[in-house]
Amino acid sequence: MLEIILLLGLHQLLLAVTVYEKGAEVVRMYKTLLGSQGFRNGMDLYFKRHDGQAVTCEDFFAAMRDANNADFANFLLWYSQAGTPVVKVASSYNAEARTFSLKFSQEVPPTPGQPIKEPMFIPVAVGLLDSTGKEVPLSSVHHDGTLQSVANNGQPVYTTVLRVTKKEEEFVFSDVSERPIPSLIRGYSAPIRLETDLTDSDLFLLLAYDSDEFNRWEAGQVLARKLMLNLVADFQQNKPLVLNPKFVHGLRSILSDLSLDKEFVAKAITLPGEGEIMDMMEVADPDAVHAVRTFIRKQLAHELKAELLSTVENNRSTEEYVFDHPNLARRALKNIALAYLASLEDSRCTELVLNEYRSATNMTDQFAALAAIAQNPGKTRDDILADFYSKWQEDYLVVNKWFALQAMSDVPGNVENVRNLLSHPAFDLRNPNKVYSLIGGFCGSPVNFHAKDGSGYKFLGEIVMQLDKINPQVASRMVSAFSRFRRYDETRQNLAKAQLEKILSTNGLSENVFEIASKSLAT
Repeated sequence: MLEIILLLGLHQLLLAVTVYEKGAEVVRMYKTLLGSQGFRNGMDLYFKRHDGQAVTCEDFFAAMRDANNADFANFLLWYSQAGTPVVKVASSYNAEARTFSLKFSQEVPPTPGQPIKEPMFIPVAVGLLDSTGKEVPLSSVHHDGTLQSVANNGQPVYTTVLRVTKKEEEFVFSDVSERPIPSLIRGYSAPIRLETDLTDSDLFLLLAYDSDEFNRWEAGQVLARKLMLNLVADFQQNKPLVLNPKFVHGLRSILSDLSLDKEFVAKAITLPGEGEIMDMMEVADPDAVHAVRTFIRKQLAHELKAELLSTVENNRSTEEYVFDHPNLARRALKNIALAYLASLEDSRCTELVLNEYRSATNMTDQFAALAAIAQNPGKTRDDILADFYSKWQEDYLVVNKWFALQAMSDVPGNVENVRNLLSHPAFDLRNPNKVYSLIGGFCGSPVNFHAKDGSGYKFLGEIVMQLDKINPQVASRMVSAFSRFRRYDETRQNLAKAQLEKILSTNGLSENVFEIASKSLAT
C-alpha cells in the first residue's frame, strides 16, 4: 500500500511540474505578443481588478486583452486543450517578385478525452538572414489579403512576431533581395514541436551567425545529433570518422564572439549526451555512440585548441568566489573548455588542468578540474582523486560527489574500480545516498553499465540482491536501471534478462524489487 501511495504521489508531482512549466510558457507568450510595456499594462490592470481575490486563468487573460485592446482569438485553448502542437513550416522564394513565403500547418495530437483538437494561437518570432549571415531588415508581411508594415518609426526591424491561429496559413515577406534563411521561434516564442525544411547548410549558417541565442543553440544541437548519428553508422560499418569542418567553424565563431553571454557559449559548445543519441536509435549501441562522441570531443579540442586555451586564460577566477550570473557563467565556460582540453591527453594540457585544480579558490572550479582529469586513466588520475578525498573526507556530501564522479567515469572496465570502492571506508551499503552516488552513478555510464560482456549487468544484479535484504526501497530504485534493456541489441538483452530472472528467483525477494523486476521483464 505504501508503495502505491508513493507512486501516486510521484505521479501527482510530475503532473504538477508539467502544469507549472506549461503555465510559465503561456504567461511568457503574453509578453512575446504584447511586448514588455504591453505585458506590464496587463499586469497593472490584473492587480487593479483582482488584488486580494481568488482568480482564474480567464481573469488573467481578460486583463491582458483589455489593457491592450488585443485580439487573442483562440488563445485560451492553451489552458483547455492538452498536448503539444506540432508545427510544420515550408519556405519558398520568388526572385522575380522579391518575396519570401512561410507556409505554416499545425496539428495537436489526440490525447485521452480529446480526440479532436482545434488550431492553437501560436506566436512565432521570425527573423531572416542573408547568405552571408547578416540580418535582413523586415519591411512588410502579407497575410490573409492584408499587407502589414513591420517598420518601427523608420528604424530597421529584424524580428517580427507572426500570429499563427489557423490549421494552415501563409505569410509573405516583401522586398527580399535574395533567398533568406529563416530564423524561426526566436527566443523559443512558443512551446511547440517545430518541423522545418531547413537544410544542413541553413543550419550551419544559423549556428555561425544567428543573433538569436536560442536558435543558434538549437541549430547546433540539431546538427550535432545528425552528425553523431551519421558517424555512428560509419563506425558500425568500419568507415573512417571525419568531422564536418562547417561544424567546427560554427563552434569557433561562437567561442570567438566575446559579445555573447558566457553561459550561452558554454551550453552551445556542449555536445548532446550519449543517452540522448541512443534514444534516437532503433537499436541503441553504447559502444558506437561513446566512440563517436569521444572522437568528436577530441577532434573539436584539437581544432579549437587555441580558442579553448584562450577561453581558460580569460575566465580564470581573479577574486574571491561570488555567486552571481556573470561569475557562474564565467566558471561554466572556463570549465567546459578545460574538459575539452583534458580529452587531448596532452602533457601540457594535463599540466594546465592540474594547475587549475591546485589553484582553485572554490569547489566548482576544483571539482570541474578533477572531473576533467578523472576521464583519463593513469597515475595522475589516481593521485588527484586521492588528494581530493584527503582534503574533503570530513564532508559527506562532497564525498558522495567524489563517489559519483568515479562511478560515472567512462574509463575502460570501470566496473572493477566501482567494485573496489565498495570496500572504501567512506562507503556504506546501508546508506541510501551513498548507494545512489556510487551504484546509481555507475548505471549512468552507458558504455560501462551496458558493457558488451555483461559485467555491468552482473555487478548491478549482485548489488540489488544484497541491497534487498537491507533496504528494499533503495534496491527497487537500483533495479529500475534494467527497465529499458529491450532498447539494446540481442546480446545485451539476453544478459540483462538473465540478471532479472536471477533476481526474481531469489528466495525471500521483497515485493518492491519483485514488482519492478517483473514489470521490466514483461515490457
